[in-house]
Amino acid sequence: MRKKIFNWIEFVLLFIGIPLFIYLNENFIHPSIIILPVLIFIFLVLRRTTDFQWKELFRWGISRSTLLKSGLILLACTLLTLGYVYFFDRENLFNLLRAHPWIFVAMCVFYPVFSAFGQEIIYRTFLHKRYTRIFSRGWHFVVASGITFSFLHIVYYDPVSMILTFIGGLYFARVYQLTRSVLYTSVLHGLFGIMIFGVGMGQYFWLDIPI
Repeated sequence: MRKKIFNWIEFVLLFIGIPLFIYLNENFIHPSIIILPVLIFIFLVLRRTTDFQWKELFRWGISRSTLLKSGLILLACTLLTLGYVYFFDRENLFNLLRAHPWIFVAMCVFYPVFSAFGQEIIYRTFLHKRYTRIFSRGWHFVVASGITFSFLHIVYYDPVSMILTFIGGLYFARVYQLTRSVLYTSVLHGLFGIMIFGVGMGQYFWLDIPI
């Protein structure tokens, strides 16, 4: 019972406390700078308290049917977001791509590696392995992952980012649950992020986006 209570305290401090601290601190430089120190802490905890192995970060083994389903979901989401921006926010359609195409290209290269991969380790691998004591059922993990991933985006001060990341968090968590591949969920996360920035919704996820 005591270990379970400590797990809850740790979980709340990490997944609720840190985003709240950033949200309430207007002078915080940029939310992304916390990913590296948090990852170092998480790797230390994973290695000391779970059966985590480094090779898990690069596990693939994804079936063709899974790839096809993911591709169709990505296509559907692209059409939906493109339609939303076109009909309800047309002045922002392809905003970053039009204003700074080379920044968009750089983002396509660096975002999946330096942001999406780290977030997937934290919100999928770490959450799944570390908190099995308090999220004992499969759907508990999926819901917890979706909620905490969404709450992280409170730092962007916009409900749109939180709604989109809640849906995305549920999806990525379910994919991770089925495949146990953080690499694959990172690829998906990266592709969805590139799509969001590409169609013209990046302002919801980048506080000082140059558009």
